[in-house]
Amino acid sequence: MKTYPHNLTRTEFLHYSLAGAATILLPGISLAQAQQDKPAPLKADIVKEFVSVCHGNIARAKEMLENEPLLLHASWDWGGGDFESGIEAAGHVGNKEIATYLLSKGARYNVYLACMLGHADTVKQILTFNAGLLNSKGPHGFTMLHHAQKGGDSSKEVVSYLQSLGATETWIDFYKKA
Repeated sequence: MKTYPHNLTRTEFLHYSLAGAATILLPGISLAQAQQDKPAPLKADIVKEFVSVCHGNIARAKEMLENEPLLLHASWDWGGGDFESGIEAAGHVGNKEIATYLLSKGARYNVYLACMLGHADTVKQILTFNAGLLNSKGPHGFTMLHHAQKGGDSSKEVVSYLQSLGATETWIDFYKKA
């Protein structure tokens, strides 16, 4: 095993170098914070259950999140890189109650959720920034149009806007190569 100054291994050297660089590049983060150990990965079966219940079981979603707050940002890989988080599960089925609850806890907001919730101004800004996202694949290949349609009456403006841009597909084969 190769060592570096002060008898550090290559791994230790890289660890300390990256931590030191982080403190320089990201003011406000101390060396101790940059080196802080992360908790162990969440158990896969718990992540899978959480994502599954976020499709429609608000009581269980709340219970699980209260017991393990780190589930809020966890994602399950359904296979082949088709990752889905709890908020994405709620979004593609149009479950506004669960989506709103997860947002209140700090879940990550994305364009698909904006479509489902009827946030037309947000969707317009994102597509103005990058029109190529119009037919992007969300969880399981569901498009923005799908999410907007799942939003019901409050998302009609988003549906109309997406269709005015040429959106027609609600699902694109997730595994098909672009």
